[in-house]
Amino acid sequence: MYDKKTVDYSLYLVTDRSLSLGRSNFEVIQKAVRGGVTLVQLREKEATTKVFYQEGLEIRGYLRTRNIPLIINDRIDIALALDADGVHLGREDMPIDVARKILGPRKIIGASVFTLEEAKTAEAMGADYLGLSPIFLTGTKPELVGQIGIEGIASLKEGVQIPVVGIGSMSQANAYEAVKAGLDGVAVVSAICSHEDPRVAAEEIKKEVLRAKGE
Repeated sequence: MYDKKTVDYSLYLVTDRSLSLGRSNFEVIQKAVRGGVTLVQLREKEATTKVFYQEGLEIRGYLRTRNIPLIINDRIDIALALDADGVHLGREDMPIDVARKILGPRKIIGASVFTLEEAKTAEAMGADYLGLSPIFLTGTKPELVGQIGIEGIASLKEGVQIPVVGIGSMSQANAYEAVKAGLDGVAVVSAICSHEDPRVAAEEIKKEVLRAKGE
């Protein structure tokens, strides 16, 4: 099991097979990891439980050989079955404190938040990191109508003690500015999944994140 105290949130890939130009999630992940991805969330909104599980087994095995944590989106049952490193929970998913009781203290639990109040609540309930969204409006979350923007990052980051990653149209073009504003990393979907070469995309974004961190 991955030690959650050492997680590097710099470049967090969130999969989306509908944006992956016909490639499998596994293919995209392999290429992106070569480019510097530090954390992977397997997100499957349409797949059956069996397909999700089988896909997760292959991906988990690959990521473990590279010491990269695997986070499962929403599905605590899949996370348990795979012995994944953690889960990411949204507003409509299981409460964080209940998920913690099920998963135990060593698993990573991330939470999607949109306001400082939600961030503080998630931290108090036991979240290990926060996914702040949307930094910019994104086509992958059409239900969101307002964005936080670069100017909204600092106040939220100052209000919590746990890591915060930004999601919402994050790319090479804005990763530097977002991390410089206080984020611990960026969570990327289409800028990697829809790129003709996910490795190159990951390399370019990672370079901007590290530049912002002064590394």
